[in-house]
Amino acid sequence: MKLSQFHSLLRDEFGDGLAAVLLSDTRLTEFADLTPSQLLDAGEEPRIVWLAICRSQGVPKERWFGKNKPKRHAD
Repeated sequence: MKLSQFHSLLRDEFGDGLAAVLLSDTRLTEFADLTPSQLLDAGEEPRIVWLAICRSQGVPKERWFGKNKPKRHAD
């Protein structure tokens, strides 16, 4: 996943305002409480960060690849 796709999915799912807050303020427990921004800055793959956000925020699996997109294997 490209970083631009990551940001597009984030905005589509959460809206511009909440997307920005999630990036900077959400602590992902599966990554030692680092924020998504910290993980991306450290070089983590955007896909891995996106899926961690989905899990932490309770996004239904059918939307992990975008709204109104066919379900694909994400795990």
